[in-house]
Amino acid sequence: MTDPPSATSSFLATGRGKLVLAFLCAVAFLDFLDTSIVNVALPSIARDLHFSVQDLQWVLSGYIVTYGGFLLLGGRLADLLGRRRMLMTGTAVFGLASLTGGLAQTSGMLVGARLAQGLGAALMAPAALSLLTTTFSYGSDRVKALGAWGAMAGISSIAGVALGGVITASLSWRWVLFVNLPVCAAVLAGASRLAVESKPQPFGRKEFDLSHFDLPGAFLGTGGMLLLVFGLVRAPVDGWGAGETIGVLAGAAALLALFAFNETRSKNPLVPLAIFRIKGLPAADATQVIAMAGFYSMFYFLTLYMQNVLGFSPTRAGLAYVPVAAMVAVAAGVGTVLITRIGTRPLMVGGALIAAGGVFWLSHIPADGHYWTNLFPAFLVTAFGLGGVFVGVQTASQAGVPPRLAGLASALINASFQVGAALGLAIFSAVATSWTNTLLAEHVARPAALTDGFHRALLLSSSFVLAAAVIALRTANTRGEPTSEITGVAVADSAGLAPPEPEIAPRRPARN
Repeated sequence: MTDPPSATSSFLATGRGKLVLAFLCAVAFLDFLDTSIVNVALPSIARDLHFSVQDLQWVLSGYIVTYGGFLLLGGRLADLLGRRRMLMTGTAVFGLASLTGGLAQTSGMLVGARLAQGLGAALMAPAALSLLTTTFSYGSDRVKALGAWGAMAGISSIAGVALGGVITASLSWRWVLFVNLPVCAAVLAGASRLAVESKPQPFGRKEFDLSHFDLPGAFLGTGGMLLLVFGLVRAPVDGWGAGETIGVLAGAAALLALFAFNETRSKNPLVPLAIFRIKGLPAADATQVIAMAGFYSMFYFLTLYMQNVLGFSPTRAGLAYVPVAAMVAVAAGVGTVLITRIGTRPLMVGGALIAAGGVFWLSHIPADGHYWTNLFPAFLVTAFGLGGVFVGVQTASQAGVPPRLAGLASALINASFQVGAALGLAIFSAVATSWTNTLLAEHVARPAALTDGFHRALLLSSSFVLAAAVIALRTANTRGEPTSEITGVAVADSAGLAPPEPEIAPRRPARN
């Protein structure tokens, strides 16, 4: 084992360090991109594969359900079996699913491919983020690396809408899936050459084997998360008061309660509950859930507004988000500098307050609005705040986490993203649809009725982002302090966890 880098050395300053970070950010870009890249392509997909209106939503929702549902399992498997191994496995599954989806000749084949894509992403994302936090584990390297990951999460989710529109218009909808293949090939090549395999976690004196694995916890936790995300995705369609919605969400609650009970009794729990005693970690995850509920639904409603009210083409609606992605990148760069000076908590609180103001501004869009006067300036304000939230929450969610639980902590923050997105759409789309239908029944013109529905949904979205600022006050205020083995042991002991195994640190830069 090599010595950990000293405070005066920087792995990120080396050529290899930059390559490792670029490779890991490519994984983040790929996973988050596919949450939104098919949005604009849906009408073309429906025509070619003869989707019913009810089934078409599963082209979007299928990916979100399995991605969110399998994240906890994927993150823990990365800790137990090796992070590079799980990253490469997930990437292979994701690539094969993308190829299958692009070649799909039936609606069922495409939905199945999207479900498999979500599973691959659930294995990839926590493995990649935990590789990042254990490779860039101290000081400014850690802040810059987590800032880049956080920025990528925001940029790719927004860029997906723009790229989906351009690709669909210039090539065909199939290329929104085929475009993943060269990225998957690059990730597999990068993983084999750049990623150092983590040591699989031992159980007592024995290395991992299936007989020591928490199978009941895996089934209960994964089943509960799948039902939860599925219920949230279906709620706007079936209605919150429908028996199916209530039954699914009640089933999810029961499975997750049994999962928590199982974890307290298991000798080798899938999710050691003591991780939630790490200072600030639950608050960081909760901040992500509530903030994403507001942000994700905001982009959904504004896309509908631009296309159904302002008459934008899919390509123009997609390109309208390019300045948003650019501003998120700018804010992320500013945020990585500010973290070392003021810490993550002020960055998250300030970012959420700014973004809440931007979303509130957008909640006043008129039915006869214009992009440059009614959307563009509010987009920039919202995006600047969004960049700060993403960078801050990613860093805060990994603060104080021992290396052996890095995969689990990474899975929790990624699951928070997916659950928040599904929660926001479930709540706010029901509000928008209900109010729009009421106005249409009163013979209000359709553009005005739609816009009024979006007003109510966006106003609630801004209140959620504001609530995220309040929750962020409970997070740890980290400035990217070193995560040495001594720090890891101290944190692990204080949370009731076993001391972490030593990790192989990145090679120290040569001294002149």
